[in-house]
Amino acid sequence: MTTSLKGILSMCLGVLFLALGDAISKWLGEVHSPLQIIFFRTLVSLPLIALLAYFSGGLRKLRTKRPGMHLIRGLIYTATMICFVWGLTLLPLAEATAIAFVAPLFVTLLAVPLLGERIDLPVLIASLTGFVGVLIVVRPGGDAFQLGAMTVLAAAVFYALMMITARRYGAREHLWAMIFYMTLVPLILTALSLPWVWQTPQPWHWLGFLVSGVLGVGATAFITLAFRYAPAAIAAPFDYTAMLWAILLGWWFWGELPDLWVWLGSALIMLSGLAIAYHDRRTTLKRRPTA
Repeated sequence: MTTSLKGILSMCLGVLFLALGDAISKWLGEVHSPLQIIFFRTLVSLPLIALLAYFSGGLRKLRTKRPGMHLIRGLIYTATMICFVWGLTLLPLAEATAIAFVAPLFVTLLAVPLLGERIDLPVLIASLTGFVGVLIVVRPGGDAFQLGAMTVLAAAVFYALMMITARRYGAREHLWAMIFYMTLVPLILTALSLPWVWQTPQPWHWLGFLVSGVLGVGATAFITLAFRYAPAAIAAPFDYTAMLWAILLGWWFWGELPDLWVWLGSALIMLSGLAIAYHDRRTTLKRRPTA
């Protein structure tokens, strides 16, 4: 098996884990507050992340000289998860997934003012096309333009900010340190909220909390492996397989089927993302020195 194929398979498996975790969070959100869901998810994830860090070279990889940066990223990640889990409880799974796909487009646009990066005209056109796709999905002024759509869009913005900080500081901090502290902050914050939001879980809910946390760590591990095995331009497009899983899981568990507008908007969002990935790959190849 080639390394590129390993990267593609790792990405597909990581995305499947994410979709399953989202479906479980949507199910748990019918009873529990997003804050309680996030608390248990991070409570399960944190020791698993520490364990993976240990077997990847030792807990020394969790050392950091930038606690303030990790605190900021943790706060952003907390906001991301609260908005997205809340949005999952308000929207069909496929629609929430489609709107969340706009996050990479926000990364591209926000990198200009926040990182001083330039944006080429083809990337700008592709990004604007993606936003047209989002407008088609949420349909401002229509029934779909509701609180759920706004919370998922907010989650996409927060996620983009988190990726921007990873770009800026990721080379100076170890990957597992970035993930560990990003998970620690929401664990602490949501733990403080439990007296106000606590609902005693049913037996099946306990299993859901456990599986959701394990799936989250598994998704992170496999997506990380994907980018180690294959170039980003090859692995990243397979992130869009999440839409297929979201449609299947939404139909299977809730009888949800996307309407024509969600299909059309999703297609535009995916095409814009693929166009940006293709452009980035061509740009990288042109800049690579030849022997």
